Order: sequence, then C-alpha cells, then structure tokens
Amino acid sequence: MPNTILIGSQWGDEGKGKIIDVLTAQADMIVRYQGGSNAGHTVIAEGEKRVLRLVPSGILHEGKVCVIGNGVVMNPLDLIDEIEMLRSTGIECQGRLYISTRTQMVMLYHRALDKADEAARPVGKKIGTTGRGIGPAYAAKVSRTGLRCGDMLIPEFPELVREQVLETNAKLAQLNAEPLDADEMVKTYIEAAEKLRPYIIDTIPLIHKADRAGQSILLEGAQGTMLDIDFGTYPFVTSSNPTSGGACIGSGLSPRRIDRVIGVIKAYTTRVGEGPFPTEDFGEVGKTLAERGHEFGAVTGRPRRCGWFDAVVARYAQMVNGVDFWTMTKLDVMDTLPEIKICVAYELDGKRIEDMPASAAELARCKPIYETMPGWLEETSNVTSMDQLPLKAKAYVERLVELSGGRLGILSVGPARESTIRVGI
Repeated sequence: MPNTILIGSQWGDEGKGKIIDVLTAQADMIVRYQGGSNAGHTVIAEGEKRVLRLVPSGILHEGKVCVIGNGVVMNPLDLIDEIEMLRSTGIECQGRLYISTRTQMVMLYHRALDKADEAARPVGKKIGTTGRGIGPAYAAKVSRTGLRCGDMLIPEFPELVREQVLETNAKLAQLNAEPLDADEMVKTYIEAAEKLRPYIIDTIPLIHKADRAGQSILLEGAQGTMLDIDFGTYPFVTSSNPTSGGACIGSGLSPRRIDRVIGVIKAYTTRVGEGPFPTEDFGEVGKTLAERGHEFGAVTGRPRRCGWFDAVVARYAQMVNGVDFWTMTKLDVMDTLPEIKICVAYELDGKRIEDMPASAAELARCKPIYETMPGWLEETSNVTSMDQLPLKAKAYVERLVELSGGRLGILSVGPARESTIRVGI
C-alpha cells in the first residue's frame, strides 16, 4: 500500500476509525499524528466493538506497528487505561506501540483549567470544548511551557509536574475554581511514568527506517477539516491541524514521502458542539439521521447535530487536503428518506457563493442552496458491490462525488468491518 494520509472531511465523526481499520490490513505502520483523547475511533469487527481514543486503530491487527506521533497531545492516564483495556481483550501493546519523546502531555491540571475556562465564558461565547484539556495542552505547547513524554524519563520530572500544578492553581484562583493537590498530582504521574516508560522512544528514526525499508505507512488523525485550527470554523475548532498538512508536522515523515490522501465523508453531515452549521435540520429528518446513524460522541456521549450533505464543505476539504480518493460512510442511514437534499452552494447576503467563507460569522449567515434527489427506500446495509446498489442510491453517491471532486475509493454501508465496498483503491 502507498504511504497514505487519512483525514476527516467534515466536522469530524465521519467514520475514520472503521476505515483506518479496513486499510490497516495493507499497512505496516500506523501513525496517529494529532489530537488527543477528546475524540474516539470506533471499530466494530467480528461482532466486537472497541473505542480507541489514543492508540492507533491498527493495534487490532496482529503484527502492525503503531506510533503516537509528536503532534498528538497524550493524556498518560487515559493511555494507560486504554492499554489495559486492550490487554484485557487479549491484545498486548508493548513491543508494538511506541510514543514519541516529543509528544506533549495532557495533564489533569489541563482538564481542570479547560473546564474552569469554559464555565467562565458567557452564554454565546462558549467554544463547546469536551473539557478534556486539549486546548490548554496545545496552548502550553505553543507557549513552550508544556511537558513532553520524554520528560517522564528524566529525574527532574516530579518537580516539573509540581511547578506546573502550582502555576495552574494561580490561574484557577482567577477563575474562581478549586485548587489542585500538588502532592497527589506528583504521585499520580510518577506511577504513570513507570508504566509508560517502555513505550517512549524517539519515533522519528523508527518511522524513517520503516519508510526506507519499503514498508507502508498509514497516518491517521482525529476530528475533521472543518475543526482545523487554521482552516476550520474558527473559533469553534480544535487546537491542532487535522488536515493532511498536519500529518507530516505531527509525525516527522517528509511530505515527499506521501503518496496519496484519502478523505472520509458521511453521506450526510453532522457536527458536535457550538458553531455554524448551514445544513443542520431541526425537524424529523435531523431526528431520523441521528437515530439511524447512532449519532452520539464515541468518547463524550454528546448528541451530534445532523443535517443534509454539504458539498461546499466537501469541495473545500478536497482543496485543502488534496484528496485523491473519497471514502463515503453511512449511506445506509439514508435508506428510509423519500427525498434527499444536497447543499450545492450558499446564499450569503443575497449573493450565491460556492466557496467556504473564512469567517464563522459569515458562515452563520449563509443559507444553503439545495438540489433535490429521490430517495431509494431500499435497504443498502446488505449490499456487497456497487452493482447491487439501488439505482437511485448509486446516482446519489455519484452526484456527491461529482460535486466534491476527486474519486470514490470506498463505500461503507454499515458500521462493521465487513460492510465495506472497495471501488477505486
């Protein structure tokens, strides 16, 4: 398999975990390049469901090497829980999972600060954060005050944690939040460091050695294009770059070594948390999509907002990421709709536009311009090839790809690994 970046092309929750799992069979190394435990990848295989928040989905395939790259913000306690969960199901991570010494850590004090800051924001100014400390951890990275996984290996680590807790307590006091126990925090992280020590290495030589040996590398991120800190609906975004450009920065693999980009899109659109969402449906269609699509966050449990497919978003994602192939998921969720709308453009202040506004305020004023297609009213979850698709379903898929650019590579008609139709890859 060529070296591949797989990205989310909407507001996250597109089904990347399943597609990573499908592609992993052909890859040698799977690298997680950004995000943290605020987002999960759900994989259903052989009737068993697993939610992975930090460990790359490739860990479920025997013999695959998995890397948590330097672009990730890693919560040591969450990772330990995840490793132990996998071990309890017969999957051993040691010897197959490696954490970059450069990976920033999300600490309990980051979570406390995240929640306190969000609570202090007035109504209408809230970001919709998951409260898992991702924003403060990335802020600490940029301000050069964060702790990295390599710090767990040095004798000064306990004192570094203590300093950070005391500094955080001063900030929490300004937000009228309770202080943290520095002694308890230091003890917690000394124990965590002992457990994670065997996994922490300089992963840059590891990744490049695999590439020089001709092994295939699959790079996976979290969230989606419209949550990118630079290209998303700022400020209602995450704190990193889920787009394809972030893959090289977050892994250390050269852009010259990337062969293709695969974008994952749903056959409709969802969003979690605050921020503009032009095609959101507040009626029965939105409820139907949410119920049939089981649209609740894999990690947070928060309900997702649902609406019609937005081709403006998809075209934008294709441009920003250089998508070569699309993987379209959850087509089966649409099976019961007699009529289906597709947003092909926006109306902004009385003018038709076909490109994504840079301003979230402008996007909030955008009204979707729809075209309508007939639904197929047939079950597609049992389909195993494109030829078996109802003609109207096939026409819908083809229209979405035409509007989005690129080519169709994979069509998913259900959550299980087996419910996958390979088309162009």
